[in-house]
Amino acid sequence: MSNNIGTIGVLTSGGDAPGMNAAIRAVVRTAISKGLKVKGIKRGYAGLLNEEIFDMDTTSVADIIQKGGTVLYTARCEEFTTAEGQARGAEICKKHGIEGLVVIGGDGSFKGAQKLSHLGINTIGVPGTIDLDIACSEYTIGFDTAVNTAMEAIDKIRDTSTSHERCSVIEVMGRHAGYIALWCGIANGAEDILLPERYDGDEEKLIQHIKDSRKKGKKHHIVINAEGIGHSQSLAKKIEAETGMETRATILGHMQRGGSPTCKDRVYASIMGAYAVDLLCKGASNRVVAYANGEYVDYEIDEALAMKKDIDDYQFDVSKNLAR
Repeated sequence: MSNNIGTIGVLTSGGDAPGMNAAIRAVVRTAISKGLKVKGIKRGYAGLLNEEIFDMDTTSVADIIQKGGTVLYTARCEEFTTAEGQARGAEICKKHGIEGLVVIGGDGSFKGAQKLSHLGINTIGVPGTIDLDIACSEYTIGFDTAVNTAMEAIDKIRDTSTSHERCSVIEVMGRHAGYIALWCGIANGAEDILLPERYDGDEEKLIQHIKDSRKKGKKHHIVINAEGIGHSQSLAKKIEAETGMETRATILGHMQRGGSPTCKDRVYASIMGAYAVDLLCKGASNRVVAYANGEYVDYEIDEALAMKKDIDDYQFDVSKNLAR
């Protein structure tokens, strides 16, 4: 790939995540500091295909670092999963003089970036997802804010659960990953944590644990349920029917995606955005920025997508021991 980059584009794709604006801001201002032109692309790959492309300067990203969501908006695009859509996307990039592209999103977004790279557009992926499910990276933009938002909400639910001596089943986001559930389970002192990576579906075992806790004098019970398991309402009804303990289900939902990003999400996202521009200036393409072993690094997108990620056994054991 050529390192004679004069114009880069930036887009956000997939689910929004707090800190995406910090990454956008870093991409724009780092690129401009290096003498590059920057074009923003609205609404992800859908906006690329619709040519929702505009010039950006330093003032375009003023006063956005503290805002949740993404000022470039985001959308999912079925057309871009096709070879025809990908080829048209590459041609549109060339039409607008975009020689390098920073894609901020999750694994689905990286697959699109990979295809554009194969079609001659230098592409760098930046991991923006609250789910923490990018295997090559120990950090993804938005996770820290999302898990803190969920933790604060669960603290409030726990107060009323204690007052009414009830069981609360609280469903957190994470798609097919259980990291938000695990972290909240530990941080909120939950009695049970249901993770897609570990839960065997044995509801009777869960119910027996609640009964045993009641016999020991426990007046309330918190169950953190990951989105990848779901069925929180029906689980709550079954718990109440079999234990006699009033049980409520709360699905925190998309409140976890919003809100002002934490300091960590602002700083890490800023560094990742700047790092992505540095890679493009070096002529790199088909790479994903990552955070691993205390350092910012990068991987081939192909390698990153092939990696598998699992819940840390020690952390899971700790969560179980602390819930006794």
